[in-house]
Amino acid sequence: MDDTGRTALSGGWFMRERLLLGLALALSLALMGGLVLHILGEVPETNSYALLADAFLNGRFSGDRCFDGDCALYAGRIYVIFPPAPAVVAMPFVAVFGPGFAGFAALGALATAIALYLWWRIFERLDIDRKMAAWLLLALAFGSPLYYVTIRSDQIWFYAQAIAFLFVTAALYEVVRGGRLWVAGLSIGAAFLSRQMSVLYLPFLFALALAPGEPLISFRRDHVVRALKLGLPVAAAVGLYLLYNELRFGNPLDTGYAYIRPADPDAHNWISLRIGEIGLFSPRYLFFNLVHLFAEGFHFGFGGRYMLEPLGVSPMGASLLAASPFVLLALFAPMNRQVVIGLVTIAAILAPTLLYHSNGFSQHNVQRYVLDWLPILIYALALAVGSRLRPAFAVLAVYAVALNLVTMALLAQFGSLPGT
Repeated sequence: MDDTGRTALSGGWFMRERLLLGLALALSLALMGGLVLHILGEVPETNSYALLADAFLNGRFSGDRCFDGDCALYAGRIYVIFPPAPAVVAMPFVAVFGPGFAGFAALGALATAIALYLWWRIFERLDIDRKMAAWLLLALAFGSPLYYVTIRSDQIWFYAQAIAFLFVTAALYEVVRGGRLWVAGLSIGAAFLSRQMSVLYLPFLFALALAPGEPLISFRRDHVVRALKLGLPVAAAVGLYLLYNELRFGNPLDTGYAYIRPADPDAHNWISLRIGEIGLFSPRYLFFNLVHLFAEGFHFGFGGRYMLEPLGVSPMGASLLAASPFVLLALFAPMNRQVVIGLVTIAAILAPTLLYHSNGFSQHNVQRYVLDWLPILIYALALAVGSRLRPAFAVLAVYAVALNLVTMALLAQFGSLPGT
C-alpha cells in the first residue's frame, strides 16, 4: 500500500474514532445522570455502616438494629460483621446527620471520582498516550464493574468495595510514581480493613517498586527497608483487625460470619439453603461461579404463555468477558516480572471466591468480586494497548458502556428476575 492509501486509512479511522468517542461520551453522560438521580433519591437506613459509624462515635462495637441481612447476633448484641474502615470514612457524616445519614451513594461516587483521577495520573506515569488513557479511563468508569458498584454504594457491600478500590488505587499510584512506600502500605492497610483480600496486593506492589534488573529477593539494606516501609503499615492494620475481632467476639480469628442471622428466619431461599446445607465455602460452588465469571452472557428473561412477558435482568450478573470484553486485550501485555506477579496475585484473590457460596449476588451485567483484582488487570491492560490497539479497544469499550446503559434502563423498567 502506498503512502496515499495509508493516509486515507488513517484519516478514515480518525473520523470513526471521533464518532465512537462522541457516542461513548453521550452514553457515559446518560449513566452519569442515572448516578446523580440515584444519589438524590437515596433513602436513609439502607446501609448498616451508618450504624457501625454511630457505634464507634459512642464508644461501642455493636448496636440494637440492622439495616440489611448480613448482621451478626452474638451475646444478645447486633454486630456489623464487615471490616471497619468504610465506617470510619463515614463517621464525620454520621456525626452530623446521625445513623439516618443518606449519603452513602454520594460517598461511593466521591471515592470513585478520586480513584479515577489517580488512574489518570498512573497512566501518565506509564507514558500511555493521552487518547489511549482517555479510552482506558472511560472504559474503567462506565464499562467495568466499577460503575455498578458505585451506583449501589447506598448498600453496605458495594460501598465497602468502592472504598477499597480507592485505597488500592492510591497504593498503586504511590508505587508507580516512585512515591512514599509507607503511604502505599497505609493505603493497602486501609484497603484490607475494607476488603480483606486486599492484603494480597503486597507482593505485586513490591515488585512494582523495584527497578528493572533488581532481584526480587535480596537481603541488602535498601531492599529490606523498602519491604518494611511497605509491609509494616499492613502488619499494623492486620493487628488492628485481630484486636477488633478479639474485642467483639473474644477470638482474634473470629470475624463474626458464623453468627449471621437471616433477615427472615422462615425464609428458605437458595442462598440460605446453600449456607445452611452446604456451607460458606465448598467445591460444589466452583462450576456455578466459573460459568458466571467467564461464560454467562447478559441475561434478560422472558416468560408467560408465549414467552413474551418481560421478567427482568438476572441478579447473578453477566461474566466479565461478556460485559467488559475490552479486558481481553490484556493478553497483549508484556510478560515481565510485574505482570506475572500481578497474574499470580489475581489468581490468589480469585481462588477463594470461586469456592464461595455467593458469586456477588445481587448484581446485574457485572461480577462485582472482580473489583477486588481489577486494578491489576487495568495496569496490565494499560501496558498492552498502545496506539496500534486503540481501534479495537475503542469499539469494545463503547459496547461495554452501551450494555451498562441498557442494563440500567431495563432495571429501571422491569427490575430483576423474580425468584432469584
